[in-house]
Amino acid sequence: MANIVTLQTSILSYLNTSGGLKKLAKDCESFNDSHYNEAMYRFCITVNPLDVIEVDPELGDCILHDHQRATALFQSVCFTALKKLSLVEKIQTACQMNVILKLTHLPPFPEYTLDLASFPRMRHSMRPVLMEGLVIATTRVTKYTRAARFLCSNDRCPFSMGFHTIRVHTPGATESATVRDNFICMACNSPLSEDVKFRVLGDKQLVELIHVDALDVFRAYQQTSLRYQSVTLFLRDELCNVMSIGRLYRVIGIPAHVHRSPNVTWSVEANSVQPWEPEYPHEINDKFKELLEVTRDSPWSFSAMLTHCFGLDVVPPGLFNTLKLSLLLSLVQTAADAKNKVFNLDLLITTDDELILDRLMAYGLSLARRGVRHPASGKLFASLSQDQHGAGTANIHAGSALLANGGVCMLGDLSSFRKDKLDAIQSVLDSRTVSVFIPGKKYGEDVDQRLCLPVLCSFWALTDSTPPSRRSGRAHDAALGAAEMGEIPPQLADSFGLVVQCVDHARKQAVLAQTVHTLQQAVKPGERLYPSLFNFSSQDYKELVAYAQNLKVDLSASAQKMIHGYYMASRTVRSQSHSIKMSIASVKLLISLAEAHCKLSLRRRVLEEDAVIAVLLCENSVTLKHGTRPRFTMTAQSIRRRRLSPTGASVLVIPPDAAFPGELGDADSLARRDRALDQLHQDILRFIYAYAPREDARVMEE
Repeated sequence: MANIVTLQTSILSYLNTSGGLKKLAKDCESFNDSHYNEAMYRFCITVNPLDVIEVDPELGDCILHDHQRATALFQSVCFTALKKLSLVEKIQTACQMNVILKLTHLPPFPEYTLDLASFPRMRHSMRPVLMEGLVIATTRVTKYTRAARFLCSNDRCPFSMGFHTIRVHTPGATESATVRDNFICMACNSPLSEDVKFRVLGDKQLVELIHVDALDVFRAYQQTSLRYQSVTLFLRDELCNVMSIGRLYRVIGIPAHVHRSPNVTWSVEANSVQPWEPEYPHEINDKFKELLEVTRDSPWSFSAMLTHCFGLDVVPPGLFNTLKLSLLLSLVQTAADAKNKVFNLDLLITTDDELILDRLMAYGLSLARRGVRHPASGKLFASLSQDQHGAGTANIHAGSALLANGGVCMLGDLSSFRKDKLDAIQSVLDSRTVSVFIPGKKYGEDVDQRLCLPVLCSFWALTDSTPPSRRSGRAHDAALGAAEMGEIPPQLADSFGLVVQCVDHARKQAVLAQTVHTLQQAVKPGERLYPSLFNFSSQDYKELVAYAQNLKVDLSASAQKMIHGYYMASRTVRSQSHSIKMSIASVKLLISLAEAHCKLSLRRRVLEEDAVIAVLLCENSVTLKHGTRPRFTMTAQSIRRRRLSPTGASVLVIPPDAAFPGELGDADSLARRDRALDQLHQDILRFIYAYAPREDARVMEE
C-alpha cells in the first residue's frame, strides 16, 4: 500500500510539472456540456517515460514494463484530482474514466525496439516497443466498442445500479472481450446484463507495416532468399487516418496476442504515430568537392561531368548523355512531401534499343531514395481484398506507384500495357491521385465509397520509337519530331513531363562502343575501364542525389524572366499559327527542370543558365510530342535564324541533343560545350525579345 501511495505521489508530481493537470482541467470543459451524458469519459495523457524515470525510476519502469498497471495508477490519480477540484460532477466512479497514456519516447535500447526486418515473436507482450516501417495496406475506418456499461441482474446487489461495472477496451482485446452476455458480477456472482443505451463506440482502422528495406526487392528483377513479413497495426480513435499508404512512420505500439478462436494472431496496438524519414547525408563526398572546385568557373560543367560519368557500369561514356542528365534531374527533383511545392519529373523515353536503355534506367532506379520497378503481373496503383482480422471491411493494398511514393516508379515498356491501364496511367499523371472504388455490398457496408489516394512519385517509361516504315523494311528519313512512339496515344505522351529521344543515328559506332565496353567488363571485372574520368561509385551517386534532393533553392529574377518569357513567346507563336498551345503545365515543367539542374549543380539559387538547360530540354520534348517539318536543313546558320516551322509545332529549331552538342571528357570539350550553350542562350533571348517583348508585367502577374 505504501508503494502504491508513493507511485501515486510521483504521478501527481509529474503531471503538475509537465502540464498534465492543466490539460486534464481543459479536457473536462467539454464534458460539462449538458448534452454530454456517457458512461465513460476518455482522457489522453501525454507521457515521456524518460522524464518520468528522472522523477521516480520505479514509476518509469512500471510504465515501460507493466503498461496496464501504470494506466490504472494514472486513472486513480486523475479521478482523485477531478473529485478534489470538482471538475466533472457527472463522474461517479473511477471506472468511468478511461485514461490513455500516450508515450512520446522510449529508451534508445534494443529491448524497446521491434525490428521489422527480423520480426521476432516477443515472449513478453503488452510492453511498449518502437518500430519504423512503410505502410503497404490499410482498411477503411470502422466502429468498435470502446466501453460498455453492465448492471447486475440481482436487484439487491449494489452493482445493479450506478456505474460500477464498465468494461473498457484494452490493447489486444477483441470485441467479445468488451461486450458479451456471460459476464458475472464480482460482488454476488449473478449474471450481468448490458445497458445498451450507454454503449460507447469508437473508430478503428487496421494498417499493415513492413520494413522499408523490403522495397529493395522491387528495384529490379532479381532472385533473393529474403522474405519480409508485415505486422498489423490497430489504430483507434484519434489515430485513425493519420497513416497513409506508401509513407514511412515511426510507431510506438503495444504488441499483443489476439485470440480469435481457434487461431491466435499477433498484432500491435498503436499508441503514438509520427512521420519518419531515414537520415540522409548532410554533406557531399570529397570527390564531388574536388570536381566542384575544378568546374567552379562554369555553371554547366559540374552537371556535365556528373552526366558523363553516370552509369559507367552499363554504358560507355558519351552515349545517351541527354537521357542520363534527365534521369539525374528526375532523381534530385523527386519529393515525398505532399505539401512540398516540387513538381516531380516524369520521363518517357523513345528508343530503338530498349535493352540497354532499360538497364540504364534500372541503374538510375537504384539511386532513388525509393525505387520500385513495376512487374507486369502486379498491380500498378491499388487492389482490394477482404480484411482477415475481423473488421469486416475492405483492405486496400498499395500497388507499385503507391509503394514508390517519394521516389521513382519504373513502368518499363508501355507497349506491353493494355489500353485501360494506359488510360489509368494518363489519368494519374494528370491528377496525381488514384481513385479506388469500394463496393459497399461486397465489403459489409450499405453504400459504395470512392477514395482518392495521392500519388507522389515520378514515373519512368519506355516506348519503341522505330517507325512503321523501318519496321516493314522501307527507308525512312524523318526529321526530328517525326519519330513514332509505337502504340502510345499522343494524349499519354503529353501527360509525361519530359519526352527524351534516344535513337542512335550512327548505329554502328554505338554498337561497337557498347560491345567493347561489355567485353572489357567481362575480361577485367572490377577494374576501372576509364582511368581518365572521375571514379564515382553507385554509392557516391546515391549520396549525392540524397544530398541534392534536400537543397532548398530560390528562383532568381533572371531565370524567372527567361522561363516565363519563353512560355509567353511560344504561346504567342503557336496561337498565331493555329497549332497546339502550350499549357500552364509547361511553366511547371520549366521551373522544375531549372530547379533540378540547380540542385544537381549543388547551388541554392536558380540561375539563368539553369533556365537555359530547362528550355532546351523542354523544347526538344515539345518537338518530339508534336513534331516539326522544317523548311530548311538544320545547319548552324539556319539555327541562328530562328525560323518558324510551317506547323508552328516547333518554336525554336535546335539540335536534337542541344544540351550535349559534342563529346565530353576533358577541359577543352567542356569549354566547347560552354561556348555552344552560350550561343543557344543568346538564341533563346533573341526569340523572347522578338515574340514577347512586352511580357514582363504579365509574366509576373501570371
